[in-house]
Order: sequence, then structure tokens, then C-alpha cells
Amino acid sequence: MSVVRRKFGDEYQAVVGTSARRKRQRFVDKNGRCNVQHGNLGSENSRYLTDLFTTLVDLKWRWNLLIFLLTYTVAWLVMASMWWGIAYLRGDLDMHHGHSPGHNPCVANVYNFPSAFLFFIETEATIGYGHRYITERCPEGIVLFLFQSLLGSVVDAFLIGCMFIKMSQPKKRAETLMFSRAAVISKRDGKLCLMFRVGNLRNSHMVSAQIRCKLIKSRQTPEGEFLPLDQCELDVGFGTGADQLFLVSPLTICHEINEKSPFFALSQRSLRSEQFEIVVILEGIVETTGMTCQARTSYTEDEVLWGHRFLPVMSLEDGFFRVDYSQFHGTFEVPTPPYSVKEQEENLSLPSPLNTPTGSNRSRREKISSLDCLDFFEEKGNRLPSKFQKICSGKRELHRGVLSLCSSNVEKACSTGDLLKIQQITSVCGTEDGGEKLMLAAFKTKSELLARSTGNLELQQRPQTLLTLGATLDHENLPAKLRKMNSGHLS
Repeated sequence: MSVVRRKFGDEYQAVVGTSARRKRQRFVDKNGRCNVQHGNLGSENSRYLTDLFTTLVDLKWRWNLLIFLLTYTVAWLVMASMWWGIAYLRGDLDMHHGHSPGHNPCVANVYNFPSAFLFFIETEATIGYGHRYITERCPEGIVLFLFQSLLGSVVDAFLIGCMFIKMSQPKKRAETLMFSRAAVISKRDGKLCLMFRVGNLRNSHMVSAQIRCKLIKSRQTPEGEFLPLDQCELDVGFGTGADQLFLVSPLTICHEINEKSPFFALSQRSLRSEQFEIVVILEGIVETTGMTCQARTSYTEDEVLWGHRFLPVMSLEDGFFRVDYSQFHGTFEVPTPPYSVKEQEENLSLPSPLNTPTGSNRSRREKISSLDCLDFFEEKGNRLPSKFQKICSGKRELHRGVLSLCSSNVEKACSTGDLLKIQQITSVCGTEDGGEKLMLAAFKTKSELLARSTGNLELQQRPQTLLTLGATLDHENLPAKLRKMNSGHLS
């Protein structure tokens, strides 16, 4: 069951039919003929007559031969009739006057139309048997003879030149230029490429051979305009000079699929639903004639094989290279990712889950670390005697400020996974106060644990580490007389 889309007005309806899939309508056939017909020209048909020579050359051979025969036949009959008319007007056709000794005919020995026709053929072909000839007392015959010579030269030059150009057209030279029946998509030099093969069957070379590719695909512009046969250029090495071919042996033409290619988002799955046509144009100068030759072919989406590569056709023999054209169209499958280049680049740009911790675990661990630090300093302040709580009460706010400032550095270290240097912590938390510098100097000794990745930092070790840190800070800030008392209280 095939679904055929038909347009009724401005709406599309899906009609289910029992026929098989219709043959793909091509813009250019495999032999290079363009499936375009011009109609409803109206008065523009007269333009073909202004370039009559090119019009005759473009006609098919059967029409050229018919025009060739009709032109010569009509010209001969018209000129023979004119010679017969002169003989009739002068009375040369009268047998009595034709044999009288005092009568001078315009053309000797012309008695009827067949004799007049033979005289014209002898004059036109410059045969001159000598039996029929123009006399000197026939000025109208002399003028007609000059007109016949000029008209015959023009007709010969036009028709013979037209036939010669048509026979020497380089279109026949294009018959000996081969293209592979299918195009392939596979990896080459680590890049996904669209490739097809071209070859030359003759030993004569194509001088200055150049190849171009056009992608013909329907599309709709952002303004809503529908372009049924939009043409897009496919780069086959224009910037690097790879499009200039030395076509001695079969060559594989390669189009790299990148962000500038129209196939950037084409994958193996989307290839089945796409509708496009790739037109290949090969141009060059024929070495033997010096005329420009152009060969064309096309590939539809059904003729593009994903994950294939061409079979080799070159082999080394005794003193020469041999080309096996039996393998010219052969392909074989190779491992090729079914994803488009766009999808592959997006997958490579995503971060690896093994190297990046989850946001929920990271934020949870950072919050636990900060709360543990604050709770420790609160408990530490409550353990001191009441006489010393006032002394340390001013330091609590400093502890909270230090932890709040340094927690941002911990978050930064956890998010990036990089080790923090000592200078990063001191630049954020440093002040002019000498006592605060001493606390930060003590805090720097434990900065390596805070700078580690959250995946390697265990939560259960933080309270013990920060306990030692708080003890060191308070012990260094107390007066010298009270250090002994504080040290005993801590123990």
C-alpha cells in the first residue's frame, strides 16, 4: 500500500492506493539528458528562426536528414524550372526553330524539362559533359547562371556545415566517460564523505577536466516561498584544487560532509525519507578535436549507499597499470556509524558522566561541609569558660565570615574539579588584620582537603579535620597566660 500525496486547492490529502511505488522522477537522467520541456512559448517561437543554424544542429538526426534532402531537391527543381522557363520564352523548345539554321538558342540542346534539369545538374556539379552549354546571345541565361552559382555555394556551406558540426559534436565523446551507477557514504581519513567514481574509456585525455556537483532539492524559505528545484553547490575540492582532474585512470570523487555541507544533518535513518538528486557535471576539452565536452549524470536518494566503499580496479602488470572495468560499479560494506555528522559532534561536546559529579550530590556535600564547620565553632565557643566566651564571641563572626567566603572557593573547586592553590584562598579571605592573617595561614594547611573533588572527599572526615583547625586557630589567638588553661580544657 502506497500513500500518494495529492493537492486539492491549498490542502493536502493522503490517498491510499494499491499500486507500487512510482518511478522516481529525475531532473537529469543517468545518460545526462535533462527532463525539461518548454511549453506555451507563444510568439517566442520566432526566436528559434533567428538562430537557424543552432536550431538545425540541435535537431535530431532524422529531421536533419529530411531537411537536407528536401533542401537540395527543392533547390534543384526550382533552378531547373527557371532554365526551362527561359528556353520556353525564347522558343527553344520548338523543334522547328530548334533545328533551323538561323535560330540561336539560349542553351544549346535543351528541348524539354528533363534536358533543362540535366543542364542544371551539370552546371551545379561542374561536370560539364559539353553537349549542353550557354550561348553568348543569351544575357538572361548568364545572369541566371551567376545566381545559380551563388545560391548553390550558400546552400552547400549551410547544409554541409550543419551536418559536419552535428557529426563532430563532442556529445558522442561523452559516451566514453563513465560514472558509477551508485554513490556511497563512508569514512575516509576519519571524516564522513559522499563519494562516487568517474572513468575515461579512451586513451585520449580530457584536457583541463573539471568536475562540479549540484544538489537539487525542494525547500521552503523563511518567508514562505516554496522552491521546487532549488540548486545547492556541493564542494568536491574547489578550494583545494581537487576538482581539477587528471583523468587517466578511474578516480573517486569525494565530498566531505561537514557543517558547511547540506548533508550535515543526514543520517542513515533520515536518508530513507529524504528526496533529493545530485547532478554531476564533468567538463573538459577533447584532446583530438579541441572542442569542449560535457558529460552529466545524477544520483537520487535511492542510489546513495550508506556504509559502502568502491572496489579497487587498479592492478600492476608487467610494465603498465591495468584497469579492470568489471569492478567499476562494485561496492562492499564497511563499518560506518549510522549517525549524522551533526549528531556525532553533539555527542562529543557532551561532558562525560564519569568525570563530572552530579549536581545534587555536589551541592549536598558542600552544604554538609559548611554546616559542619559552623556547628563546630559554635560548640567550641560553648565549651570555653564563661570568662573567655566574651573574648571569643568577637571571633565567632570572623569564623563565620571566613567559612562563608571560603565555601565559595570550595564550590568552585568542586564544580571544576581543579585543585585550588594557596593563593586563591588567601586572595578571597585575606584582610589587613594580623590576627585574621594568622587564622588564614592556619586554614591554608588544610586547603588541600577542601580543594579535592567531591567524589574523593569523604564527609565523615570533615568534622575531625575542622576540629583540629578550630583548635589551632583559637589556641594561637589566646593570650600567652591563658594558653595553658585553654590547652587543658581542650584535652
